[in-house]
Amino acid sequence: MPEAPAPTAVLFGLRGCLVQATNGRPRPAPGALSTLQTLRVRQVPCIWLDDSRLEHSARLADVLPDWLPGHTATGAPWPSPDACWQALMSLSSDRLDGCVLVSGEPRLVQAGLSAGLWTIGLAACSPVCDQTASRWQELSAQDQARARGEATLELFGLGAHSVIDHLEALDTCLADIAQRRRKGEKP
Repeated sequence: MPEAPAPTAVLFGLRGCLVQATNGRPRPAPGALSTLQTLRVRQVPCIWLDDSRLEHSARLADVLPDWLPGHTATGAPWPSPDACWQALMSLSSDRLDGCVLVSGEPRLVQAGLSAGLWTIGLAACSPVCDQTASRWQELSAQDQARARGEATLELFGLGAHSVIDHLEALDTCLADIAQRRRKGEKP
């Protein structure tokens, strides 16, 4: 049986997905640095996307590796697919086949779907779960699970191909998408 194809490129939402702000200070999201390093070792091109002003996005991205490029949305706002296509062009990606977008932001997931990308929703960083770290910790385990469940349903309802809680589960999800691609499935 042929080996499952690696992703052609991975686009990440910046806020919430790769970077979280605690007390106004940006920090890498749980699993972000190890996920990015794994993809870099595998030579999978990656880029972050954001719809904030360049200065704000750059300040947030300062906690990420220097080698990781970024793209701020210009032109049509999300859910327009333009930003996804522009980000792929900046990576010199020669095809859409195998390109994956990872985000908890519903408008960015919609943009990825409109662009013809595989999409992975991150439930824990969706607006439904977007709370300060201290406020999130104050919630009961049941309320946290309820919020993640609502976010999961919302992201699947938009058409996301997969939904996971955190980036730590991304590798398994990418392997599943690779198997689906090997079987001929398209996004």
